[in-house]
Amino acid sequence: MLKLKFAWIVVPVLWSVAVAAHHSVTGQFDPEQRRELVGVISQVDWINPHTYLHLEVSNDDGTTASWRLESAPTAMLRKARITPQMLMDGGSEVTVDVILARDGTRNLAWLYRIDFADGRSFQLSADR
Repeated sequence: MLKLKFAWIVVPVLWSVAVAAHHSVTGQFDPEQRRELVGVISQVDWINPHTYLHLEVSNDDGTTASWRLESAPTAMLRKARITPQMLMDGGSEVTVDVILARDGTRNLAWLYRIDFADGRSFQLSADR
């Protein structure tokens, strides 16, 4: 009986934490700050609540900037038949369409679309 009472307390607490942690795209990212980036995907974080792609972008001065691109949840990507392996392209350059972080966090953006050199493309978020 004690275990059942404990579950009635823990489950709502965990649910409220998950709901509070979730955010809207436009709450964190600014659709008015759209940008196109060209770079190489170095890592895919296939995690919840959102996946992340890490993109290495060459700057005009010859340095490289590492961008963290937030995307849809893994369940939505799986439903669209997209896998982490499909997003890693063996070092080929990709072009991405993103919107920048609303709070000005450097090199953080929401990923709308990714275009691969071989002609493949994935629309990972609804275009606003």
